[in-house]
Amino acid sequence: MIIAPGHRPIARHGDAPPRGTPERLRGAGSVAGVTAAPVMPPAGTTLPVHVRTAFGVNDVEPRPVVWAGRRAWHCGDVLVRPVPDNVVAAWSAAVLDGLQVEGVRIARPLRSSDGRWVVGGWAACRFIPGYVEPRYDEVIEASVRLHAATASVSRPRLLDDRDDLVSRSAAGAFGERRLTLDPATGGELYSQLAEFRKPVQLTPQLVHPELFGAVLFDEHGMPAVIDLVPCWRPAQWAAAVIVVDALAWGGADEELPHRWTHLEEWPQMLLRALLHRVALHAQHPDASPRTLAGLQRAAGAIGPLL
Repeated sequence: MIIAPGHRPIARHGDAPPRGTPERLRGAGSVAGVTAAPVMPPAGTTLPVHVRTAFGVNDVEPRPVVWAGRRAWHCGDVLVRPVPDNVVAAWSAAVLDGLQVEGVRIARPLRSSDGRWVVGGWAACRFIPGYVEPRYDEVIEASVRLHAATASVSRPRLLDDRDDLVSRSAAGAFGERRLTLDPATGGELYSQLAEFRKPVQLTPQLVHPELFGAVLFDEHGMPAVIDLVPCWRPAQWAAAVIVVDALAWGGADEELPHRWTHLEEWPQMLLRALLHRVALHAQHPDASPRTLAGLQRAAGAIGPLL
């Protein structure tokens, strides 16, 4: 497997992630606990001929690469990658196709020759050079800018019937659902943190809650977003998730959460982001007290703000 130009994994900190942690985040050197990113399907040993034909890259020799932690095929200025969910991938492409975000590059999706966003479980976009870097304040700023642009996007219907680990953990974090968690893998920490939860008055909107390890920076420091993971929560919460991930798994300095206190309802958004990650960790089949250490560090850094 070649590391694509535009991908330089950052060093991991702390304990190794549980087995089964999403490939994209392992490759990005990010989370040591389960996150909302789906496990990516393997890119395979070859890029199917019909997929190459559909996206117009028959004349380019495809190279297997890792791009922002994801396995894919680099075909000239086109990047073709397998997707875990055809419906989500098609929705994401349709939104990104016309989205304009000030100060943030977008990996523009490409349609197939017959107008589809997804062909047999594969999607394509323009290749954007850049590196995954531990520039966490800039990732948060990119999140703020991205979500200012997505504030007008309607709630996708694909979220209506979602009832999976991720949605349940987020609902639990916001006090909308009661969760039963193993005390040894996060349940005790979750219960302690939940006592600090207070009501908030923020408007939910379309957000991407998985930007940690998924934002690329070019040689000039310009950030790039490569896709959208849909979630319907306050924009401040999505920024707070980056802080929690950076503290827990990216070796971020403990002043990071203090530098963003100007964001509305920030302490409570940090708390809900931490509760979300702890709940996800506690329900992961390979979670252990050892892999909980990163989230305990995050809790220690966030605690003074609560």
